[in-house]
Amino acid sequence: MNEHSAPASDADIHVRLAESIRDAHARHARSSGRLLDELAVGGLEFVSGAQYAGITVADGRGGADAANTVGRYPGLLDAIQRRYQEGPYLDAVRDRDTIRVDDLTTDTRWPNFQREALAQTPIRSALTYPLVVERQLLGALTFYAEQPHSLDADAERVGLVYAAHAALAWNAVRRESQLREALASRDIIGQAKGMLMERHQISADEAFSLLRRLSQQSNTRVAEIARRFVDAAPPNRQ
Repeated sequence: MNEHSAPASDADIHVRLAESIRDAHARHARSSGRLLDELAVGGLEFVSGAQYAGITVADGRGGADAANTVGRYPGLLDAIQRRYQEGPYLDAVRDRDTIRVDDLTTDTRWPNFQREALAQTPIRSALTYPLVVERQLLGALTFYAEQPHSLDADAERVGLVYAAHAALAWNAVRRESQLREALASRDIIGQAKGMLMERHQISADEAFSLLRRLSQQSNTRVAEIARRFVDAAPPNRQ
């Protein structure tokens, strides 16, 4: 809720928040990147005091892989955390808990991060939420402000609700993408099997066993082996 909004109850905020994320999901159901961009922007409407935001994608090893950010500072702060392997994002995803920084000038939990962040950015307060769905860590959502104590307990509470909805929307898009990829893989594998069956006069099981053996020998996914086989075939044989 920005400074020009009329006062609203928690229920009003939660309804608006859920509707905002639902609409973002509907617009970007086929693009995780665009969804994350909009979720980062949308959070600023609801988390009072927040000036910047970023969603960092987990790399599966407890670190950060990529970031979708609003403003120049979230990406820079992510880079500092990756460089020194310390900071609020890393603690949030490791402990799977909210991390709040009230005043970075006095918060000494991450000495290297503190030093570099103070030297390179005007950021002085932050809120980081791990984005977890069904025990799977997707990444983290962080809000930033230039003034100390800008992100108070109320902002933390609303941000927690926003992060929960954002994680569900992100996970839904990921699952839809995985389903599309699985269907495409099944189709290309079926096409390759048919070509092998015709060429070598073998059964469907034997054709799949051949693809699987080639996959194991080259350490390549069966679907990719099948795709290469189909792509290499003359057009009249596909």
